[in-house]
Amino acid sequence: MYCVKCRDKRDVANPETVTMKNGKKALRGTCPTCGTKMFKIGG
Repeated sequence: MYCVKCRDKRDVANPETVTMKNGKKALRGTCPTCGTKMFKIGG
């Protein structure tokens, strides 16, 4: 995923699959470097 704070692609820490309100899947986790929350639609 892409970290907005680091401005680089990172491997996500603690990945979690979630379902959004519209029923689509998404991937949520944290950046291992800075700890910022990361979110990817369609993960």
